[in-house]
Amino acid sequence: MAIKYVPESFRIKVVEPLRILSREEREIKIREAKYNLFNLRSEDCYIDLLTDSGTNAMSTEQWAGIMRGDESYAGASSYFKLIDAVKDIFGYDYVQPVHQGRAAEKVLFPLLISKGKYAISNMFFDTTRAHVELAGGRCIDCVVKDAKNPSKRAPFKGNMDVGKMEKIISEKGKENIAIVVMTITNNSAGGQPVSMKNMREVSAVCNKYGIPLIIDAARYAENAYFVKRDEEEYKNRAIGDIVKEMFSYADMFTMSAKKDAIVNMGGIIGVKDGDSPIILKIKANCISYEGFYTYGGLSGRDMEALAIGLYEGLDEDYLKYRIGQMEYLASKLDDAGIAYQAPVGGHGVFIDARAMYPQIPYFEFPAQVLAVELYKEAGIRTCEIGSYMLGNDPDTGEQLQAEFEFTRLAIPRRVYTQAHLDFIVDALIAIKERAHEIKHGYRITWEPPILRHFQASLEPVQE
Repeated sequence: MAIKYVPESFRIKVVEPLRILSREEREIKIREAKYNLFNLRSEDCYIDLLTDSGTNAMSTEQWAGIMRGDESYAGASSYFKLIDAVKDIFGYDYVQPVHQGRAAEKVLFPLLISKGKYAISNMFFDTTRAHVELAGGRCIDCVVKDAKNPSKRAPFKGNMDVGKMEKIISEKGKENIAIVVMTITNNSAGGQPVSMKNMREVSAVCNKYGIPLIIDAARYAENAYFVKRDEEEYKNRAIGDIVKEMFSYADMFTMSAKKDAIVNMGGIIGVKDGDSPIILKIKANCISYEGFYTYGGLSGRDMEALAIGLYEGLDEDYLKYRIGQMEYLASKLDDAGIAYQAPVGGHGVFIDARAMYPQIPYFEFPAQVLAVELYKEAGIRTCEIGSYMLGNDPDTGEQLQAEFEFTRLAIPRRVYTQAHLDFIVDALIAIKERAHEIKHGYRITWEPPILRHFQASLEPVQE
């Protein structure tokens, strides 16, 4: 039985007209885009689920903040509003604004990682993995085994496998582990949450071996909601208190604020110890790469909207609606017999394309097949999270096989309605009915060396 849709915790004040191209037009557009959905024009997409990053609808208060932005180059009042908000919410002494999450990684990671070192994570997402490799390091994923079975319904499938993590530290040598990264929620594993218990255990191991623990904090509020809902000792705790405790176990965090802070642009680096010598190095890198450290590549109006959005993302009524959208969509998929990473996590529904297309091998990218079919069927743009995104081994150049072959339906915040979600389900049902007819996937005809999925060209594999 389908879950009842949770009504919006807001009312719609401004609308943007949409149009849907004909099937014939869509087939031409995706062919011209060389079967890479990043190459499509947004105006040619009816429902855009490519990402929930920077695609959110800001509130009236955030738009008012845009008008109040102080655009001074140094020491702007908007900067200090942002600093006060971050210190209040996360409890960290030093706050460095940057223009987005990958900028935070670009500034911070070279200060911690060098050639021959390893970085361990519950699971790295694309840009984080890329910045570890660009700094000379190598990534090791240690997500719990439950996450690797999409059909198994288990809580906190985003957790770190702490036993595996400690075994790797022992095998590689603690001196060769540059950092441990906890991604909350765990995007590559299907938007799955991390428990407070797991965070404490990971922190204890890092403290034992003297390894810096960093939180990838893009979806900090959604993760806190799952902790409150599913971890017994936190059922009566405020979302803000849960966030502060979660972050107390780490040393630093990087954040793409374009997700849970509900802004179109922005990022943050946080350092818990205000006396850490790394702060001066962060400032130096920021000035070199992003801009003066009191704006970090952001305009004053961006910082104003971000300071407001950090609080709005913690509102429990909003989070109930936000996660409720995912649960509603997932329940419709259950009724239709369409497999996904279950139970549904935050920010999106991750369709199990391997289950949809068992006849297509990983090196022909089944999740990219589903993404292309969704666009051709209904003008819905999505994103592949699988072997295509994972890319090639940085040492051998050979195609890697991902743990999952997901097509991610990333739902922008405060943007789409129940009718849009129903439309998405109808399209997936139509695709499932003819999934057996597709015998082959795609091959790459051109790719860049790093983050290839943003730019690569593909073509259908022929008989």
